[in-house]
Amino acid sequence: MHDVRSLRWLVCGLVMVLAACGGSGIEGPDPEQGIPLTLAEERAARLSNIRYDLSLAIPESASEPIAGTAAIRFELKDATRPVVLDFAPGADHLKSVTVGGRAVSYRPVNGHIVVPPRALAEGENEVEIAFRAGDASLNRNPDFLYTLFVPARAHLAFPCFDQPDLKARFTVALTAPAGWEAISNGAETARENVGHQLRVRYAETQPIPTYLLAFAAGRFQIETAERNGRTFRMFHRETDATKVARNRDAAFDLHATALRWLEDYTGIPYPFGKFEFLLVPSFQFSGMEHPGAVYYNAASILLDESATENQVLNRASVIAHETSHMWFGDLVTMRWFNDVWMKEVFANFMAAKIVNPSFPKVNHELRFLASNYPAAYAVDRTEGTHPIRQELDNLNEAGSLYGAIIYQKAPIVMRQLEYLIGADQMREGLRAYLKQFQFGNATWLDLVRLLDERSDRDVAAWSGAWVEGAGRPTIATSLVIDKGRIGELAFTGARSTQRMRVLVGTAARHQAFDVEVSGDRTVVEDARGLPPPHFVLPTGGGLAYGAFTIDALTSHYLLTQVAEFTDPVTRGAVWITLWDQLLERRIEPAEFLDAILRVLPHEPTEQNVQLLLGYVDEVFWRFLSKADRSRVLAPRVEAALRSGIARSPSSSMKSTYFNEFRSTVTTPDGVRFLERVWRREEQVPGLTLAEPDEAGMALDLAVRSLPNARAILAEQLARFTNPDRKARFEFVMPALSADVSIRDGFFDSLRDVDRRRREPWVTEALRYLNHPLRADDARKYIRPGLDLLVDIRRTGDIFFPRNWMDALLSGHSSAEAAETVRGFLRENPQYPVRLRRIIQQSADMLYRASAANSPQS
Repeated sequence: MHDVRSLRWLVCGLVMVLAACGGSGIEGPDPEQGIPLTLAEERAARLSNIRYDLSLAIPESASEPIAGTAAIRFELKDATRPVVLDFAPGADHLKSVTVGGRAVSYRPVNGHIVVPPRALAEGENEVEIAFRAGDASLNRNPDFLYTLFVPARAHLAFPCFDQPDLKARFTVALTAPAGWEAISNGAETARENVGHQLRVRYAETQPIPTYLLAFAAGRFQIETAERNGRTFRMFHRETDATKVARNRDAAFDLHATALRWLEDYTGIPYPFGKFEFLLVPSFQFSGMEHPGAVYYNAASILLDESATENQVLNRASVIAHETSHMWFGDLVTMRWFNDVWMKEVFANFMAAKIVNPSFPKVNHELRFLASNYPAAYAVDRTEGTHPIRQELDNLNEAGSLYGAIIYQKAPIVMRQLEYLIGADQMREGLRAYLKQFQFGNATWLDLVRLLDERSDRDVAAWSGAWVEGAGRPTIATSLVIDKGRIGELAFTGARSTQRMRVLVGTAARHQAFDVEVSGDRTVVEDARGLPPPHFVLPTGGGLAYGAFTIDALTSHYLLTQVAEFTDPVTRGAVWITLWDQLLERRIEPAEFLDAILRVLPHEPTEQNVQLLLGYVDEVFWRFLSKADRSRVLAPRVEAALRSGIARSPSSSMKSTYFNEFRSTVTTPDGVRFLERVWRREEQVPGLTLAEPDEAGMALDLAVRSLPNARAILAEQLARFTNPDRKARFEFVMPALSADVSIRDGFFDSLRDVDRRRREPWVTEALRYLNHPLRADDARKYIRPGLDLLVDIRRTGDIFFPRNWMDALLSGHSSAEAAETVRGFLRENPQYPVRLRRIIQQSADMLYRASAANSPQS
């Protein structure tokens, strides 16, 4: 039966191709692969008022095809030229194409369907296509599936016009196995069970782009709640009812709070009717903003009892972020993905404002600093940095636009803009922008014009420097002492206007100066006549952004006296500034680590502890030699971390210390302690460990090559009660094998696109495969991992290519590993520029660590 069906598909496909090619009379060049800008602009000029009626039949088995029909109605200008739809699966997935009810000859080419002019008419047209859906963007699992169509992956599943500025109204009908539940953007209008099938139909949506269309079906449970007169529904697959009960109210409350705040700030009621959200196991992102059907990574919403303060805050932030997208990105959408940063920056920008009132005890200035500056600097200091706003010729490269410059630098820049033009003017400009372009598309320059009209600042010139320019400004301090007093304090090298808070004096007694720097040189007039300071800190208050050159006296003073600063934001800013000095080799790594270990017992703020422990991890694994690590520093680091676990007053802080202990433990005594905790033979007082914690401990024990590692992994596999977490663990296990040939085989399996479908699984396994303790054996994976990068971008299975590169290089610090990357780039001078940048970003820490560890350095 299988062979007959395959033959029938083949014959049908050949007939359609021959019919389409024979005598079509279609002239003009073939459309390119992907969604080229030229095609997008041509379609945007001719097509309008688009509506889709999409019907899909989802079988129970993930190996069986999904049959579908798409009726696409649109208004057309200029019917003398063909209309090009996008459908990547190609001719063998097409059953029929009709226009106005009549079969037409068409041309499937390069992932498109070309409909000839003679089949079209000026004004309204209806194209109906019967097809077999492509699986690449459907994320099919044994008993559930979910779509993920961002940035232009809808056409990998069904025929459409897959570009952000052709917004459309969608009506969706799903047939799924009985016992499953389903979710989509629109409100459910009909539901019936027929035999072994569930049939659900959803109301027509407001105009949205194809990347925001969503549907999912599977064995989900549903939680329902009402807040502020609105009904919310949460779909999930969590088997731990206690965990669900512990988190459900927080999830609903945070959404309700965010919606109420945004309606007030924007002056526009929530524009998409219903509000439902799906918690996806091992989801590729933290969240995805489909209106009416938001997706989240399940682990980020349903927190374990051992959750840290940062995890609790991150949950609030991601909910506020995705809810903000309902206005910024969904209501008003960028015209092209070169402005994708706009929706992300305003979602982050609004999320910070929303979360603050819900957590009055949290220092939100410190959170903004710690969440954004280190990550933004980690890219912006590299050779692979790029402007916030980038050019984009084809949407098949859109995934490589994302990263810390969009998610972390852009919010810093936007906060600076708000400081410069004023919060009221910013809000007025954003309200005007949302009102003028609602349910449509706009560009960054459209918003710049509206902000310029409301400010006496030159927003366009400011944007040219901060949004269109790449890299950090290099700002140097100039201090002149004259007759025992400050004669002049100045800053040079500011690329464009920004606000700084400069601290001058001693930790116990200093003065703060709010300074607006711009141009080549800015003098702090109010500092004249002050006594000679022990330090000058231009990053006080966590405001200034740049590469700051500080003098040796300031550097030494900050490193030895940081604990004396009473303001936690200042302490955080000091450590971020000192980390820059370490990377520029003005501070020795051992000296930096020693300073952290001295101050940790006296640092009361968990966000700063988290920041410091991140630096401990980097220094320990990448900037210390194996000999220094094992002989001297490992026992001291472990003692500091276990002391932190013991003295921490909250389970959140204990978890923060314990997670870093798991990451860095190497001594026999420390490993034995970790194994006893995993075996439940010893408890950590005040810390409750859940299934994901135990799974992580098992992996951490295995990578340390314990004699019984295989048995530990097998026992952990048997412990799982959640099938999704069990499947992920089973996938990762071969990367932890003590047998090098098994690890090699696992890496080789990642050449198969089907093995890369679940990005979080792949990157977790790749990190363990390249763990610092396995770095010598894993160095051989670097070159083939680099060779795969172009294919990864092409297939889109790893949405963030940077995640692949980070996992590949994160455990390496040797000169040989660095040379492998440099050699690859030398041998490929014409390598795609965006992928080249990603490699340079991920390799930056490897380059710095290898230079610090080289004998001649």
